[in-house]
Amino acid sequence: MNEYGYMKVAAAVPNVRVADCGYNAERITAMMRQAAERGAEAVVFPELSVTGYTCGDLFNQSALLAAAEEAAGKIVQASAEIPITAVIGIPVAVNDKLYNCAAVIAGGEIAGIVPKSNIPNYSEFYEMRWFASGAGIEKETVTYCGEDADFGSDLLFDIGGVRCGVEICEDLWVPVPPSSQMALNGAKVIFNLSASPEAARKNDYLRQLIEQQSARTLTAYVYASAGQGESSTDLVFAGNTIIAECGRILASGERFTDGERLTVADIDIELTGNERRRRNTFSAGIFEKEYTIESIEYENDTDTKHAFDRTVDAHPFVPSNKSRCNEHCREIFEIQSLGLAQRLRHTGCKCAVIGISGGLDSTLALLVAVRTFDRLGLDRKGIIGVTMPGFGTTDRTYNNALTLMHELGITMREIPIRKACEQHFADIGLDPSRRDAAYENSQARERTQILMDTANMEGGMVIGTGDLSEAALGWATYNGDHMSMYNVNCSIPKTLVRALVSNVADNEPNAKVAAALRDVVDTPVSPELLPADNGEIAQKTEDLVGPYELHDFFIFNILRYGFSPAKVEFLARNAFRGRYDDATIRKWLEIFIRRFFAQQYKRSAVPDGPKVGSVSLSPRGDWRMPSDASAREWLESIEK
Repeated sequence: MNEYGYMKVAAAVPNVRVADCGYNAERITAMMRQAAERGAEAVVFPELSVTGYTCGDLFNQSALLAAAEEAAGKIVQASAEIPITAVIGIPVAVNDKLYNCAAVIAGGEIAGIVPKSNIPNYSEFYEMRWFASGAGIEKETVTYCGEDADFGSDLLFDIGGVRCGVEICEDLWVPVPPSSQMALNGAKVIFNLSASPEAARKNDYLRQLIEQQSARTLTAYVYASAGQGESSTDLVFAGNTIIAECGRILASGERFTDGERLTVADIDIELTGNERRRRNTFSAGIFEKEYTIESIEYENDTDTKHAFDRTVDAHPFVPSNKSRCNEHCREIFEIQSLGLAQRLRHTGCKCAVIGISGGLDSTLALLVAVRTFDRLGLDRKGIIGVTMPGFGTTDRTYNNALTLMHELGITMREIPIRKACEQHFADIGLDPSRRDAAYENSQARERTQILMDTANMEGGMVIGTGDLSEAALGWATYNGDHMSMYNVNCSIPKTLVRALVSNVADNEPNAKVAAALRDVVDTPVSPELLPADNGEIAQKTEDLVGPYELHDFFIFNILRYGFSPAKVEFLARNAFRGRYDDATIRKWLEIFIRRFFAQQYKRSAVPDGPKVGSVSLSPRGDWRMPSDASAREWLESIEK
């Protein structure tokens, strides 16, 4: 495991020859070397990989069992010079019974042998013809390959400080897989040796099964299934490799290809630990079983610099797959709408007041309000959109605001704020040439006052527009745009706001609305509080606080996963390589941390609003933090 909590693992599918144990041992050994050269600390091979899974009644032949043991001995001997832990499939005879087993090998020794617990004997499977179940066998000693080895279904393995478990094929498919109990006993990685024949649509179910089991157990799941060389008398084996982590598939190999395949990925051990601590129900399992921990010690230079075998998502809040993104956006839009609908029903309110700036956030809030009124069967004229031109308002945002309000059929009001702000400047003795916080914030508060008073006058509800990214950075005027009566955007980060508006634009039948939405998406984010520069936006938010895609990346990895700033910086360098240099990433990360800690007092006093994803900063929901907490340890983490 490296300094950032990653363990590199591999799933290998060698070519096999059925019953040719010597050849199979050579291929297994060769792939162990390949995996070690990639920097993997552990590699799993398919079920019965030393003999081949499809040997049939040859498993009852003493000659095959002896050849398998001899071949396994050669693999053990070779492992003394290969810095990796290998999990291989072998048949092992114990007390006049034959078991389908996984042997865990490292440093020239057998660390332990785990028998398969659940023996399938249905459809194409008839393993009970040869193999006994290892369920309930507690640690005992067997002699194999000329050495004593621990044998039992109660073995776990400590590989470089990471507790790992082993299950075999069918063990995954039963109602309570052994890996569930292994996880409750501290296993963070599960290796599965499999020989799962192909059938139409079966792979979809298998992937879902692995995703779900890794999600339930909060483990990394490393799966390797038999491939080329297995008998095709009645079945076909496509050589499947899958590496998943906490419900997400990190890597998978291509099936139905000729030759061997090796799938490698860096799994996040720290993530599994953080998630288990966060979910207080994880250790409340009812299945109790004691396990023996086998420590594996050998020379493995984890400091050697290898490629980082993991794709780091630069936009964790927005699915990269177009189809999934569309579904994701549709679902979030419905959550926002349903939340607002419930609040309107409860209050008996049939009027919503929204400040429409022509920017991303207010546009999304407007779209949600329209959807909600349609859902409730209310007249869209009950939505009062107020555009409030100020010192920094540009024609671009102003015209987009007007177009959207007109084409969506809501009530339009225009209330300029310049004169009111100038009077206010005079009242408090502010020189308007001082473009400071008071100059900017007075405009935001004036706009909020207009919205609140309009809502009081009309018996309406002010709909908030501020998003999660702004809340994290404190990029809102306290008791200005910070305040509303219900905020539909409160748990939506800026990158997702952009995706949601884009998604509506792509599906909008009104060409004028679609064009305006696309232009809103393309408009630089700005509060437009400073005078325009030749009609163009003079105050670009991302120039001041940094790129929102970086901040959303920081939000997700620090708040959702609890990673240290140093690790987040490492991940950002991988995610944004070629787009931001190291100095830029560090600069904005430090600014994020400073602002996040300094601005908690704003988040401690926010209006109600719906949680839509895995991160929320509501003080009544996911995030409880003192307003005077120190950022020192987080900032020093980067320097260290």
